Amino acid sequence: MDAKIDIWIEKYRPSTLEEIIGNPEITKRLQFIAKEGNMPNLLLCGPPGTGKTTSVLCLAREMLGSHFKSAVVELNASDDRGVDVVRENIKNFAKKSLILPANKHKIVILDEVDSMTEPAQQALRRIMEIYSSTTRFALACNQSNKIIEPIQSRCAVIRYSKLKDEQILKRLVTICDLENLTYTDEGMEALLFSADGDLRRAVNNLQIVSAGFKIVTKDNVFKVCDIPSPDLIQKMLENCLNGNWRLAHEKVNQLLELGHSPVDIIVTMRSLLKTMDAPEHVLLEYIKVFLNNFSRSCI
Repeated sequence: MDAKIDIWIEKYRPSTLEEIIGNPEITKRLQFIAKEGNMPNLLLCGPPGTGKTTSVLCLAREMLGSHFKSAVVELNASDDRGVDVVRENIKNFAKKSLILPANKHKIVILDEVDSMTEPAQQALRRIMEIYSSTTRFALACNQSNKIIEPIQSRCAVIRYSKLKDEQILKRLVTICDLENLTYTDEGMEALLFSADGDLRRAVNNLQIVSAGFKIVTKDNVFKVCDIPSPDLIQKMLENCLNGNWRLAHEKVNQLLELGHSPVDIIVTMRSLLKTMDAPEHVLLEYIKVFLNNFSRSCI
């Protein structure tokens, strides 16, 4: 069996645009491009695990059909071998001569473009210009403000949003059914909390839990997922609300002794506060007050 198929994010990766979860307006837009058959350069922006790369792979597959394998290359801009290797691979692929149906182009899919330096992005822009008649580029990034304007102006910009919990839950339940995996409602809620809108992380965490346990429960999820325990943080917050900063400090120490960094604690704390359904600025103010009081209690 292909080793990639043993990885659930690959095994259950959508192969058509119709199977994509979340961001339905974007999917409709890509389906229109597939129908028209003339893909522009694309800049796909948004948080991890929202389907950016998967969507463009589905688009390329629907547009190119049997030519997909020969006419598409997928690369990562943060390749350990260095950006020069990535750039050469792009250039060599763009130079390659292929016979494709009318109005069809080779497609370069490049992930994590926002990790490239400005000089590297300028070099990429030149390649995009030189091979514009034969090659289209689909560039994925988390932060569009890190992409130089000359690249942005040459692309149709598509912005993805985090997936909703109910959308992720539907996929997780489907996978559990297909894998004959037992789960509890609390276990699923824990997976959704750990994923924070990232479907890829949710599926990865589900597979990790399934490898160690026969059932997906809340306790099992937090045993294997590398995030601070929401229960401990909840107790910490309760102590904060009651003004018991020393007791809150003890809970933080417990988390630190478990190997969690202060940043991990704050990120999880923010996620937990968001479940309170308060405005973002109120949540941030709460964290600010906590940090101020916590720092004073440590003196």
